[in-house]
Amino acid sequence: MNEQRIMNILLGPHITEKAAIVGESSNQYVFQVASSATKPEVKQAVEKLFEVEVDTVRVVNVKGKTKRTGHRVGHRKNWRKAYVRVKAGQTIDFAGGEIS
Repeated sequence: MNEQRIMNILLGPHITEKAAIVGESSNQYVFQVASSATKPEVKQAVEKLFEVEVDTVRVVNVKGKTKRTGHRVGHRKNWRKAYVRVKAGQTIDFAGGEIS
């Protein structure tokens, strides 16, 4: 797979209360990914960037909300998120450094 493609798959972590609960209970992490990303691409990107072994990947398409401002109706864009479960005993550190 193309190295440039792998680096553009993950758009960032998706940090919410639900993501924190899932992370604590089942060793999963939630990422916002490119809308054209596939499960094998997400797995390869996480393994390469964070140097962990990925157990499973689940991908969800999230529909953008419809919003109104006065008489105008707008629509937020659709996006995709991935639930990534890493092997037992491994963690992903989003901070990227040690705390002194």
